[in-house]
Amino acid sequence: MYACSPKWRSDWIDLKIAEKILETLSKLFEEYYPEGFSQVGVNIGLHFTGGEPFLNFDLLLSLVEAASSYGMPSIFVETNCFWCINDDVTEEKLTKLKRAGLDGILISANPFVVEQTPFERIERAARISRRIFGRNTIIYQEIFFNQMKSISLKGTLSFEEYLSIMSEKDPSGLYFGLSYPSMLLTGRLPYKIGYLYRRRAAKDFFSESCLEELTRNWHVHIDNYYNYVTGYCAGISLGDARELEKLCRDGIDLDEYPIIGRLTSPKGIKKLFTYVSENYGYREREDGYISKCHLCLDIRKHIVVQANDFKELKPREFYEHL
Repeated sequence: MYACSPKWRSDWIDLKIAEKILETLSKLFEEYYPEGFSQVGVNIGLHFTGGEPFLNFDLLLSLVEAASSYGMPSIFVETNCFWCINDDVTEEKLTKLKRAGLDGILISANPFVVEQTPFERIERAARISRRIFGRNTIIYQEIFFNQMKSISLKGTLSFEEYLSIMSEKDPSGLYFGLSYPSMLLTGRLPYKIGYLYRRRAAKDFFSESCLEELTRNWHVHIDNYYNYVTGYCAGISLGDARELEKLCRDGIDLDEYPIIGRLTSPKGIKKLFTYVSENYGYREREDGYISKCHLCLDIRKHIVVQANDFKELKPREFYEHL
């Protein structure tokens, strides 16, 4: 979804700036959460993610301490568990984080993670996290975690091997979960495994708008470049999170954000397609698109190469690593 890759530069978020953003967020959170609220959930509270946040454990620990000091609710971290090399290391780091104020953990378990992370490390993280965080341990997704256990997976597994094994188990062709709602048809997915999905012409999405996605207020991200990102619309910034109070109070001027302006209007996908085709030479993909998000992203990827004057298309690194 976010085109993560070891090829990205290690542009860690600045701790002092992050602390100021957390302080502002804590004031906004007071309107929605009672004091001391600690239950975690995918759309609840505050989560630290990446990339992989355990790549810089000291920074993660400091951010958890800062968030806790501001009384942030339901603080948890997402991880692919690459670092869970043995029980002692896993328990030590999770215990430190809990003492710093971490309320829970989200453990990524899916056929993409196990391409690189041995499944034993994911199992270890789940076992020890359940002891330390109890019910605030989320396995995301349980369907994939149970699949890996059902085949007694040890070590890693390529995605192609996964498809082969699961297609034998599931003659319907649904691959035991690849039609699951957690498979968001955007980011790198359409370009890497789009062959698994039915493709449609651009005009099939012309009646759609992205207003709901770009105005949602119940799941937002702030990246390490301080871009304010709503929902899962990676590569679209609604503004600078260092000015979060002003951004939330005043909103944005759509004249200054022409891509967002078109996407949020009625038939926004068609308006963006027409605008970029006429002004930047975009041409429809002959092999079609698997979702409106795929079409929107493909158009944006084309614009980034052509022009550098759309401040909502950030960070540029996202488009470079698709």
